[in-house]
Amino acid sequence: MMRLAWQSVWRQIFSGVAAAGYEDVNPAHVGLFRYPGLDGQRPSELAEQLQITKQSVNDLLGHLEARGYLAREPDPADGRARVVRLTAKGRKLQATIHGQAQAAEQHIADALGARRYSQLQHALEDLTRLDAPGDASAS
Repeated sequence: MMRLAWQSVWRQIFSGVAAAGYEDVNPAHVGLFRYPGLDGQRPSELAEQLQITKQSVNDLLGHLEARGYLAREPDPADGRARVVRLTAKGRKLQATIHGQAQAAEQHIADALGARRYSQLQHALEDLTRLDAPGDASAS
């Protein structure tokens, strides 16, 4: 059931992004903009967070770079590595994605009502803590 709810939210986010005029990105591109976002991250970090291959991340980043949403620059801490830097166009896309995520969250809040939505938030926070790194209760 959580998967079905997530898929509904995801469709709402992507539909809103497309309706905002971002027809040159697909759902996989939009997925890269999950919290904490792309800016300043290494592609290898993104691959780990998203649980996809480094090659897949680099392919998606290449598409976004070709469309002017980001640049990959040398990492100042390790010249062999690269970091992602959003362009102004990329920051606008990120703001649109985050705005659509907030709209999807508000849609859920409206559907459930204040009390049930608060209960859902607390339950999700509890579940998130169960899987938090270093959380003794997760073992």
